[in-house]
Amino acid sequence: MYRLLIVDDEEIITDSLYETFARHMPDRLDVCKAYSATEALSWMQRSRIDIVLTDIRMPGMSGLELTERIQSSWPNCRTIFLTGHSDFDYAYRAFQMRNVRYLLKTEGYDKVMAVVEDVMEEIRQSHSMLELLEQSREFNSQLAVIQQESYLRKLLQDCTATISGPVEMQDELSNREIDLRFDTPVYLVLGRFNNSSGAGSEPTQAQESVRIIGSSLMHERMGCVSVTDHYGDVVWLLQPKQEEMENDKIVRFLEGTLELVQEACMVSLDVSIAFTLSGLSCHWSGITKQYERLRLLQWMKVGDGVSMVLTDHKDDLSAGVPKESMRISSRIEIMSGYLETGRIQPFYDIFEELAGELMQQDITMERAMETYYNLALLLHSTINRWSLQEKIPEHRSLLHLGEYTCMKDAVQYLYRAADELVRFKRSNEQERANVVIHSLCNYVKDNLEKDLSLVRLAELHHFNPSYLSRFFKQEMGINLSEFIDDCRIRRAKELLQNTDLMVREIALQVGYEAAHSFTRLFKKITGMTPQEYRESLLVR
Repeated sequence: MYRLLIVDDEEIITDSLYETFARHMPDRLDVCKAYSATEALSWMQRSRIDIVLTDIRMPGMSGLELTERIQSSWPNCRTIFLTGHSDFDYAYRAFQMRNVRYLLKTEGYDKVMAVVEDVMEEIRQSHSMLELLEQSREFNSQLAVIQQESYLRKLLQDCTATISGPVEMQDELSNREIDLRFDTPVYLVLGRFNNSSGAGSEPTQAQESVRIIGSSLMHERMGCVSVTDHYGDVVWLLQPKQEEMENDKIVRFLEGTLELVQEACMVSLDVSIAFTLSGLSCHWSGITKQYERLRLLQWMKVGDGVSMVLTDHKDDLSAGVPKESMRISSRIEIMSGYLETGRIQPFYDIFEELAGELMQQDITMERAMETYYNLALLLHSTINRWSLQEKIPEHRSLLHLGEYTCMKDAVQYLYRAADELVRFKRSNEQERANVVIHSLCNYVKDNLEKDLSLVRLAELHHFNPSYLSRFFKQEMGINLSEFIDDCRIRRAKELLQNTDLMVREIALQVGYEAAHSFTRLFKKITGMTPQEYRESLLVR
């Protein structure tokens, strides 16, 4: 789904265009509106905008100045100038800009919609990266790629053992064809394939494709290198090409660009992917800690198959934890994240790895106790949190290793408890989806007078806007915008029947600042104006 922002200082034009596009393309466009260039820039700071349809002449900042500001932050954004003036100077300046089109208001709505359709097709084609993927495979040396990726994985796993002196380290990066500077901090991005995506059939090819798409969309402003880590997730190391860029601008650019990467992956590869990125840069010596933090944040907070972008704004990376203890606790937290997000096979992979360590003959008692109780505590706390005490009545035995005759018996019970949790998880996924939809619907019904744009609802419920739109229609069978309109009309009918409020007052209570916009929608849905509807009730 693409995001269209309509900008015009004439409210009736803005509202009419907004309603036209919202009605005709609800599955393909998330439509936003602004009545000034300043309000439009506020939208651009909150969310990625793909297409801007703007008046070229406006009080204060003109459409041309607005476009220059937009392109400085979002170079991939398309602009369509819509004006009532056939002014050669304005048109000439518009044609000099990148990704810009020019229309007269007299050409009519059909022409405007056709041009927006053309621009959407241009964006869709720009997301089709198949030729780029083939070219990359032809020109890259396979051996060099393998060496580079091996080095990056070591850097992620233990950067302190990999980093040498500044000069030697820069030479090492150059020899590995890593176009980054050792004297400059880096940002990390972690991408995880959602378990419901199509990456399972050809995981290696999907990982490579996602890396190429992401790097292609970020390279204009960021120096970057990527690698697939030991868990099958994709990691980018990034540095801004302009050293004077402020941290907030870098993070906003990455958040918006990662949304584009998600769209491109879905269009070109049918792959759903969630991202976690560092909200602050870190020195090369802190890469491993930052990487481990991003993994924990993603596993614990991203959710069930949600294509969202999660930013880590904290800088209090864990320190002072013994290396061996960190390794076990990290794997336990990874397992917890996998179980919570329904990634069953990766959960079992780590579970069997730890259980296998328990059965090794040369394991020390201290190590066995630590490993066992970490596993047992994870399973026990999950059983309590999911209220499964009755289904797993012997769960208390998990915390009493001495009750088992041997370690083999204890490990077998760990397996049985894990299997019960997995069965419950698989049966409970639809119920969780129902909870999310129920919460969203209740919020809409209780807040009709507030901002119910897709971007705002996504912010409140911690979803990616495009995913929220697809998820709602998948679960409810109608578009989110249609549901909101239906709730507003139902509430308006109640107010018309049970109160003496004027039509413009009712319009405000159901979320319409302009009474004429509310009247048009009401008549479109009911076949009567609000006043006619109220009078029909009196006749009855």
